Amino acid sequence: MCSIFPTKQNGRKHADTKASDFYTYLRLETLKISKKLGSSIPFIISTSSGIFGRDALSHEFKEVKWGEVCGDGREEDCSIPAKDANYGILLTVGFVPGLKVDAIPLLRTIKGPREVLLDKFIMDIKDYTASVSDCTSPVGIMMFGDGLRDMKPIVDALDYAMPAETVIVGDERCRFLYRSENESRNVCGNAKYFTDAVALIFAKDKDKPHGIGDIQFQIALSNGVSTVGSRHKAVSVKVNNCERSTWLTARREGHPEILDGQQMLDDINDELANHVDSSDLYIGVTKRRKISIGSEKPRWITSLEYHGVVGGDDQYLYVSGVGIKTGDYFNFYRSDPETALASCNNISSSLKKLKVNETQKHRCHMSEVFGGFLFACCGRGEPFFGRANVDGSPFVENFSRVPLAGIFSGGEIARGSLRLTGEAQKDSDARCTLHVYCTIYLVLSYTPAPAPLEH
Repeated sequence: MCSIFPTKQNGRKHADTKASDFYTYLRLETLKISKKLGSSIPFIISTSSGIFGRDALSHEFKEVKWGEVCGDGREEDCSIPAKDANYGILLTVGFVPGLKVDAIPLLRTIKGPREVLLDKFIMDIKDYTASVSDCTSPVGIMMFGDGLRDMKPIVDALDYAMPAETVIVGDERCRFLYRSENESRNVCGNAKYFTDAVALIFAKDKDKPHGIGDIQFQIALSNGVSTVGSRHKAVSVKVNNCERSTWLTARREGHPEILDGQQMLDDINDELANHVDSSDLYIGVTKRRKISIGSEKPRWITSLEYHGVVGGDDQYLYVSGVGIKTGDYFNFYRSDPETALASCNNISSSLKKLKVNETQKHRCHMSEVFGGFLFACCGRGEPFFGRANVDGSPFVENFSRVPLAGIFSGGEIARGSLRLTGEAQKDSDARCTLHVYCTIYLVLSYTPAPAPLEH
């Protein structure tokens, strides 16, 4: 099973440490763990701002937050900013009986134009899956990004390339090292490549022993933002590549007047009223873009992407990230604990139905939940809800004896069918793969193999 183990780090001691020292520490830990686990079991060591899990002594389910880890640093030397003051080191072990698991990196060339080898990444995933399974599409993918690259094009490409049944979850921004079963993929310290992200690939095992059933990955999403005000349409768009930010003006839908940043924020602040100081603000931009993999013919996709609002003045609205175009529509969103709590309650109800189905069906013909994993926004937790353990409660209340672990992440990656909560997505809907103020629930279940027919 996929497992995590935390190691608390002293922030002040490391706050001014360069990345070379940080990664030297992780490399030493990687060597130690490789000797313990053996070369056939892949794993990822990463940073996190907190964890979910059971206390080793009391066995109570708890959430622990250490601080914000991995902001949006853009330094090419990857120096560790002061905001990395408190973090945990997590070990994620890729081992699930009945599945084949390996770690596959997303590489970027060091010399020349520093090209991201996205097509190679997707083909490596498909080739690995085909080599161990009866198809080219894995059951699930768990990704970890380094926080220095925009993960949206990567996850969008995976979304495009993989069938709806493949679940993708992960942490958009962290620091990591990994170990693959395939030695040629272990490129840490390589003079040719950077590693922008790494993915644990979970594929069906075509050589699994007779009588072993199937493992399913299902996801549910607790939304933690709500819309504010009217829809807008981007008019003037400028990109600041150094800061990876966008400056824009817009029109409110149905109105001819072009609004600057201050005018838009004044309107939104009027809508927020008493929530102005307690909410983080985003714009959710609906983007219609062409995408292709390799030599395939490009295809149009519609997606929703969130950009944090940095500020505004009498010229522009300033938001984080790039990729916005003139003519794109967007809404304002605010972090909203009431929306998040209601969403958690809905997930709890869905998991309760799943539990009831387990108890009512004949055990040899049903799926049984055997594990869960959470990726929660580092902005959630006790300060957000006003009480602890809200995010873990939907799972714990319904499957109290089933192992559950998770992390507070720097950006929630989630892609897959939401049938678990009855949220069917239409092809015409804008797809969202990178979320804000969300908690992603990965539910693992096992369906026994059919009993052999009697002659």
